[in-house]
Amino acid sequence: MKERIAALVKTYIYHIALFLVAKLAFMLRYAALYADTTWADRLRVFTHGLKLDLAVAAYLTVVPGLLLLVTLWSVKPLWCGILRGYYALTSALLAIIFVADMVLYGYWGFRFDATALFYFFSSPVDTLGSVSPWIVASGVAVMALLTALLASIATHVTVSRRAYARWRVPYNRVWPTVVMLVLVAALFVPIRGGFTVSTMNTGKVYFSNLMALNHAAVNPIFNLMESLSKQKDFARQYRFMPDDEADRLFATLSHTTLAPDSVRSDSVYSLLRTPRPDICLLILEGFNSRIMASLGGQDSVAVCLDSLANEGVLFTHFFANSFRTDRGLVAILSGYPAQPTTSIMKYPRKTQYLPSLSRSLQQAGYTTHYYYGGDADFTNMRSYLMASGIEHLVADVDFPVGQRMSKWGVHDHLLFDRVIADLRAEADTLTTDSTATKHGHRPAYRVVQTSSSHEPFEVPYRRLADDILNAFAYTDSCVGSFVSQYKELPQWENTLLVVVPDHLGCFQMSNYELERYQIPLLLLGGAIREPRRIDLIGTQHDIAATLLGQLGLDHSDFSFSKDLMDPATPHFAFFTVPDALGMVTIDNALIYDNSSGTTVLDEGPQPGANLRAGQAYLQKLYDDLAAR
Repeated sequence: MKERIAALVKTYIYHIALFLVAKLAFMLRYAALYADTTWADRLRVFTHGLKLDLAVAAYLTVVPGLLLLVTLWSVKPLWCGILRGYYALTSALLAIIFVADMVLYGYWGFRFDATALFYFFSSPVDTLGSVSPWIVASGVAVMALLTALLASIATHVTVSRRAYARWRVPYNRVWPTVVMLVLVAALFVPIRGGFTVSTMNTGKVYFSNLMALNHAAVNPIFNLMESLSKQKDFARQYRFMPDDEADRLFATLSHTTLAPDSVRSDSVYSLLRTPRPDICLLILEGFNSRIMASLGGQDSVAVCLDSLANEGVLFTHFFANSFRTDRGLVAILSGYPAQPTTSIMKYPRKTQYLPSLSRSLQQAGYTTHYYYGGDADFTNMRSYLMASGIEHLVADVDFPVGQRMSKWGVHDHLLFDRVIADLRAEADTLTTDSTATKHGHRPAYRVVQTSSSHEPFEVPYRRLADDILNAFAYTDSCVGSFVSQYKELPQWENTLLVVVPDHLGCFQMSNYELERYQIPLLLLGGAIREPRRIDLIGTQHDIAATLLGQLGLDHSDFSFSKDLMDPATPHFAFFTVPDALGMVTIDNALIYDNSSGTTVLDEGPQPGANLRAGQAYLQKLYDDLAAR
């Protein structure tokens, strides 16, 4: 009996010790984040994080506990084999999570969760394409070695084959069975988080105003389990207030009514000089305000965009909606805000009911085209685009194999070459086809999504010494060349070119910095009435209503999108990341961490003013998500 209890206790303690060592390794890996912290703060990472460590250790001890219980009635080699197999399996899972978490935190700024699984399982080749083969091979090798090490330690520390061979079925099995049952049942106390009303969650280990310390305290295994549990039950998530209060606050933030003709004809409101321009929406991978001198950033990176900013309409206080491409695409193309616990793009049954720019423009007589040099099946992108009304999709498989030299498919200059080739073919058709000229040319809506300014930042271009900035300079040069060639075509005079990034991607920044979300929005083309700088605050999911409003088209289906140029519209930016929300107005810039229930950024003349509004907005978003 004693050896079974000892094995159970050692299994539990082993996993706790393992998680403490993992915390130490994590803090050593990201030592620069903790350079200004005290030793007392670092110690509190371990003491506060112990709550989650105890819970996960209990989860991992339940199965061994039940197997040890079985051995009170039958001591067969089979049970020992199953136990060793269990340790091998859990060791592999722990090794994968530990290594992936250690690598991804540097890119994403939050601990390992379901986000990584979604990207990997939806398109593993493209996911791994963002890192070099050497890093992938090294990571796999480390995972394999760590798996073998953990499995060996677990079996020798807890129940070795030699020790198990000495075990015997006790003469009186009833009381030992009762004791073991009580001990196994006791494991559910740390799993639940004690006897209080609240159950265990990641927020319980948050203790500091420095989010890096809180993140270090989080157990990545628990973080993954919690994020997986939040993937489907949207209706019960983010309940900050009664429904009627959320409805009232949301009503003050939404405005989807088309502006009156008197407003739309006003030169201050109207940005266009033509009623039905061709629209080309250029989505730039990872671009941001920090690499544009015209927005106060560096002066040697996006030199073409900086030059073009003087020719068009530049929105100077514009924000990304989230931190990844799939979130940004839905925000831009459907006017639908990103969610902190999931990505709606992974649910085709929901995305097919989202409003979309392409469908609205299609109904107004536009043809719809999408150009992307990468895999259109990455993160369910193809199903989303097809359901949204895209008629013609060009992706990596539509380019010759010899051109697919990038980790993400084809390099950006080849993507733009394809777009220009199609534009020239269209121009030739308009020139030679008298029927098309006689009956009128259908306006075109084109979306061009770049990919080269993404990890691993390997591009066929060298102007800057820094590989990352050079990759952005390369895409910028491709944009400059594209616009120059476009201007030579007859379509340019009736074209509205909308340039916007999907998210910030080239700077490693905390999710709790406002600068993390600041991006440009630039309108160009012959359809633009005049160059302007607009200081109104907005975000990616406002693009849909703003464009449709400029065209005089109904946008009432876009309940979360606002026409930025309509003076009746409330001006604010809303964004989310796991597991936080942000809201920016002229009076208050606020970022709220949902896990800890704390405001981590609160700036402006009216601190805290946006908290309840931001919470109501997120609550209504999840109401809508659940209903779709």
